[in-house]
Amino acid sequence: MISVATSSSLPSTSEFSLPNRFHTDRRTPWRWVFSHALRNWHLWLAALTGSITNALAAGWGPMLIGAAFNFILSQPADLGYLGTIALLTAVSQGSRGLLQLMRNFSFELLAQRAERDVRDELYTSLLGKSMTFHSLQPVGDTMARATNDVREVNFMFSPGFNMVIGSLSFLFMPLILAPRYHPSLIVTPLLFILIYFILLRRYLKSLEPVTDEVRLSFGLLNTRLAEALDGIEVVKGAAQEAAEKQLFARNASRFRDSSVRQGDIEARFLPLLMLYIAYAFGLLHAILLYRQGLLQIGDVVGYFGLLLMLDFPTFSSIWAYSRIALGLAGARRILEVINRENNLDQNTAGFQGPMHGEIEFDAVSFSYTANQQAAGGELNLPDLADEGARQQPPALGVVRPLPPIEPAPPDDSLAGLSFRVPAGKTVAIVGQTGSGKTTLARLVNRTYDVGSGAVRVDGVDVREWNLETLRRGISIIEQDIFLFSSTIAENIAFGQPDATPEQIEAAAKAAQAHDFIMTFQDGYQTVVGERGVTLSGGQRQRIALARAFLTDPRILILDDSTSAIDSATEDKIQRAIYQAAKGRTTLIITHRLSQIRWADLIVVLRRGRIAAIGSHDELLQSSEAYRRIFAG
Repeated sequence: MISVATSSSLPSTSEFSLPNRFHTDRRTPWRWVFSHALRNWHLWLAALTGSITNALAAGWGPMLIGAAFNFILSQPADLGYLGTIALLTAVSQGSRGLLQLMRNFSFELLAQRAERDVRDELYTSLLGKSMTFHSLQPVGDTMARATNDVREVNFMFSPGFNMVIGSLSFLFMPLILAPRYHPSLIVTPLLFILIYFILLRRYLKSLEPVTDEVRLSFGLLNTRLAEALDGIEVVKGAAQEAAEKQLFARNASRFRDSSVRQGDIEARFLPLLMLYIAYAFGLLHAILLYRQGLLQIGDVVGYFGLLLMLDFPTFSSIWAYSRIALGLAGARRILEVINRENNLDQNTAGFQGPMHGEIEFDAVSFSYTANQQAAGGELNLPDLADEGARQQPPALGVVRPLPPIEPAPPDDSLAGLSFRVPAGKTVAIVGQTGSGKTTLARLVNRTYDVGSGAVRVDGVDVREWNLETLRRGISIIEQDIFLFSSTIAENIAFGQPDATPEQIEAAAKAAQAHDFIMTFQDGYQTVVGERGVTLSGGQRQRIALARAFLTDPRILILDDSTSAIDSATEDKIQRAIYQAAKGRTTLIITHRLSQIRWADLIVVLRRGRIAAIGSHDELLQSSEAYRRIFAG
């Protein structure tokens, strides 16, 4: 009896089998950003130290100048004391350069590390998402989040937090140092700070939806751009360049309009007006105290110098808080993707034994609509305890009568599929377009999970397998072959990076790819274009076959993988597939009679249900649906 761990006992909802090195607080964008930042607490300490001491040195400067004024007016002939004041002024203001460097360097390093870690966490999360997620998520929008939004998080720290924290230190210095001259002089900086934060709160509240729209509109712009470039052959083939240009212009206009609205809000930043009112009120207050004999002229000069420190926080707030708002909007979009739950579980504690290749479909039903709705929820596994009470599916070669097929499931959905394939046998899956052939194949390696019923490999529900172990034992070759923009050798060895050149060449020969590869000047080191656009369809498919042969899977699934191969090459490919199928379970989705005839079992799908099961000769006699496929 095989013992496996149930996935319901696992806390992880990620499909990806590599651990994430980040343990971040993902409840809110603020918590998430700072959980990244606080790992570099020593940089925060250095930045805060540099910021506060820089502000103290900045406040010390006008006070020294005020003291110099008072001394000149009282003792104009004594230059020694003035020299001391001049030296102290030079030292205090010269040290500000080092202190600003410490603040700026610390925040910049903090920003770069935060961007690196956020990008790493996002990429790890994207690799771990299920195919349901990737089917629904536009690639262009994902790229916008992974590049521009992550960059906005960088800018959130530097110059965003850099300027904000630096300016806040300047903001409070007049409040702290002004009472040195007279206690009542605290009134102006105190009122300014109170009004400043009230207006700042309103400013940020009005800025938030606009910055969200800026990031959203950029994502839409990038999404359509990526789609147009990815489908450039379709665009040119339909002569739709002008229409695409107009659509791009509309998306760009939306991004421009939202950016202009952001600029309009920034332009109406009221603390700028309050700053000059504070200057006038504070100077008037100091002069009145001077006339009453409570202040000296140098005290007025020093106090007004302290008020001038309010200039930096006011002007920097116009764009520093915008950078924080944009960074927060970007963080919100990134976190939205990371937090979007998967409906697949990697099941790290699941079964990891050797795979033999027996496949069993037991009353399997699946719907893309239901699968998409379930994306983000927890995986609800059926009760597997009472398997003996279930009706056993037909063994290989047993012909089942045509079942009733009404009401029909939606296109590419499956309903009530039951059959079993012993290890090492070859099964052909045939049916009209939209009957669910590819969907059936994707349930075997858990690209998607069944809605009800169970798919078992070697008697173990695929959901109870360790996902990495399961997928390493299964190789799928689809009609739409994806090749990376790298060498042919690297593409063949993608599933086995440590393969030797001899192993790569042997796999290529088995897939009938060696001869055409050697016609290239660089042979196996030839770099193919993105998605293999520099190769023909047949060449791409043979490289994909070589990739599958190299990994030596126990289950091989060929999804119409020879559709682009010419008839002269087809016989060679058929012999290669026939040899590759020996000793491993093979599912072939095809319309080619030459591949169907030598299959051990043929499963005929019609509208998501099994119309008939049997050998080629049996089905020609018993199944009208099977005969219709070849008659058409």
